[in-house]
Amino acid sequence: MLDKSHKHVSCDTCGARKSSLFGNFCDHEVSQVDENKSCAYYKKGQPIFIEGSFPRGVFCLNQGKVKIFTRGDEGKEQIIHIAKEGEIIGFRAMFSGEPYKVAASTLEECNICFIGKEDFLNMIDTNPTLRNGIMKELSKELGDRAIFITNMAQKSVRERLAFALLILGDIYGDEQINLTREDMANFVGTATETLIRLLKDFKDEGMIEIHTRKLEIIDNEKLMQLAGR
Repeated sequence: MLDKSHKHVSCDTCGARKSSLFGNFCDHEVSQVDENKSCAYYKKGQPIFIEGSFPRGVFCLNQGKVKIFTRGDEGKEQIIHIAKEGEIIGFRAMFSGEPYKVAASTLEECNICFIGKEDFLNMIDTNPTLRNGIMKELSKELGDRAIFITNMAQKSVRERLAFALLILGDIYGDEQINLTREDMANFVGTATETLIRLLKDFKDEGMIEIHTRKLEIIDNEKLMQLAGR
C-alpha cells in the first residue's frame, strides 16, 4: 500500500529509479533530479494529463501503473500503452511542442514525481547520459509500437488477446494481472462482452486462471504459440 501521508520520495532511495532513465546517474546527478521534482499521490482513475492539453513537464512513476490512451469518435478508449514503475511519461509531446495526442490516467493508486519542462530540458542539455537514454527509449518505442500496431491490425481477436496477455504479463511481472475487463478490452481493441467470453475460453484451455478480477498466466508457451511469438 502507498503511504498517503508522505508523498515525497527521495531519488536516492527510490526503488523504481534503477529501471528508469535516471538509473545510471551519479550521486550529483541524482541530487539534481531530487531538487527539481515534486511528488504526489494519485487515486485510482485520476487523470495525469488529457488529450489536447499542452505539456508542462514530465511524470516519473515511483509506484503504480498508468494507462496511455486515445479516444475514438464515439468516445471509446483505445489503450496504446501501460506504463509501470520507473517509466517516464509525457516527454514525447514536450519535445514536439504540440498538445498531447494521448491522455494518461492511473489504473491503481500511484505515487508520481513531476519535473517541470524547463528543468527537464536543462538536464537533457547538460547530461549526455540522459540524452542518450531518451534517444534509445524513443528508438525502442518506435519499434515496439510498430510491432504492436501490426499485431493489432492483422491478427484475430483471439490472437490479439493472447498477444496482449503476454505484454501484460511482462508489465505485471510476479503480480497477477489486475485490469478491469473494460480496460483490457480497450487494450485488445474489442468489445467487453467478447473479451469476457474469450477469457473463459482461455481458462477452459488451461492458459490462464481467473481470480475474480485478477488474471494469472498458467501456460505462457500456449499463449506465445497462439500470439505467433
